[in-house]
Amino acid sequence: MLTREENELLTRTGPGTPMGALLRRYWIPALLAEELTEPDCPPRRVTLLGERLVAFRDTRGEIGLLAEACAHRGASLFFGRNEEYGLRCVYHGWKYDVHGTCVDMPSEPAESTFKDRVHQAAYPCRERGGIVWAYMGPPEQMPGLPELEWALVPPSQCFASRRLQECNYLQSMEGGIDSSHISFLHRGLAPQADLRASSQGHDFIRRDRHPKFQIAEVDYGLLIGARRTVDEDHYYWRITQWLMPWYTMIPPFGDNPIGGHAWVPADDESCWAWSVDWHPTRSLTAAELEHMRSGGGIHSALIPGTFRPQANRDNDYLLDRQAQRTESMTGILGISAQDAAVQESMGPIFDRSREHLGTSDTAIIAARRCLLSAASGLREGREPAGLAPTSQRVRPASLVLPKDVPFQEGARDALDARAGHYVVSA
Repeated sequence: MLTREENELLTRTGPGTPMGALLRRYWIPALLAEELTEPDCPPRRVTLLGERLVAFRDTRGEIGLLAEACAHRGASLFFGRNEEYGLRCVYHGWKYDVHGTCVDMPSEPAESTFKDRVHQAAYPCRERGGIVWAYMGPPEQMPGLPELEWALVPPSQCFASRRLQECNYLQSMEGGIDSSHISFLHRGLAPQADLRASSQGHDFIRRDRHPKFQIAEVDYGLLIGARRTVDEDHYYWRITQWLMPWYTMIPPFGDNPIGGHAWVPADDESCWAWSVDWHPTRSLTAAELEHMRSGGGIHSALIPGTFRPQANRDNDYLLDRQAQRTESMTGILGISAQDAAVQESMGPIFDRSREHLGTSDTAIIAARRCLLSAASGLREGREPAGLAPTSQRVRPASLVLPKDVPFQEGARDALDARAGHYVVSA
C-alpha cells in the first residue's frame, strides 16, 4: 500500500503539482479531431489536468487550445465567435489567434498598443490519427509527436472514442494494467459466453483464474506478463504494455482488433477514458465498427450531446440482478461499464493507505513506483521515460510458450509494431 503522502503525490495533477509537471511533459490526447468539424466551427470546452480550456479550429483549419477565461475580465471564450482567423470574446470583442496572441481589441482606442502586451494562455496542438494532441509543458522541452501504432495506421484500421469517467485517473489506469480481473469482472457465466472467434485464450483463462505475474521495466514503461498454465509443458501468456504516463495496451484474442486506453486526468476527481481498437494489417470490418460505434467492447454508449456514458453511477450502471444470476458476473452490460462501476465505486480518489495488495497486484505496484520515481526525478533534473516517440512502437500480445522460454524472448516478435507485420495472438 501507499502512504497518504504518496497517494496525494500520485493523484494530484493540477498546475504546480509534481505529478502535474510530469504529465505535462507528454503530448496529451485532448479531443477527437471530428469534434472540431470544419474551419470556424463552434469552439469546444475541454478540461485537462485541472485547467479549463477551449479548443477551436480557425479559418485556415489550424487548431487552438486557449484558457477558457478571457484575459480581459474572465468571461468564457466558449461563448466566443470563431471568425476570420481567431476567437473573439463576445463580452468586449477581444480576439485571439491559435497562439493566444491578442489580434484585435476594439474596446481600446485605435492608437493604443495595449493589445500587443496581452497574451491569452495557449497550448500547441497537432492532429494525428484522428486525435487532437496538446502539449502543456515547457515549450523548449516539447517531444516529438506520439508514434503509438493506433495513431499511425490508416483510418480504416482504427476506431477511437472517449468518455468521462468520474474518478481519479490513477484508479482507472490501474484497472487497465490488472490482467487478473478479467477472470471475474468481465466473466460470462455461460460456458461459451466469453469465447471469441479464432481464439483459445478465454478457455485458458477459465481454466486458470490465478495468473502469476512477471514485470519487466523497459525504456517506455512496463512490460507486464500474466502467466496461466496450459499443460505440463506450456504457459499461456497475456502480455500487457503500459507506456508512460497513462497508456495501456490490452492483449488481444486471436485475429480480433487490439484494444488500448489512455487515462488522461480532466481534474483530480475525473478523467478522460480514451478507448481505441485497431488492427495492424487489415481494415476493421463493418460488423466490428458497428459494435464499437454502438458502445460495444471497451467503448461506451453516451448520453447524446455529452461524453457521459448512458450506464453511469446515477442509474447503477443499468445493473440487472437477474442477468447477474444467469448471464454474467456483474449483471452490467459492457466492459467499459463494468470497469467504471467498480472503479467509480471506490470514490473520486481512493485512499490507498487502506488497501491490502496481493501477488496479482504486482503490475500496479510497479507502475506506481515508475510514476513516483519519474516525478521525483523530474524535480531533480532527470528526464522521464517514454518521451522518445520511437519507444512507443510496441504491441501487446497473448500466446502460448514453452515453460522454459522467458516471455520477453518468446514474445519478442509479437511485441514489435512493425508496419505490415502481425503475429496473430492465441
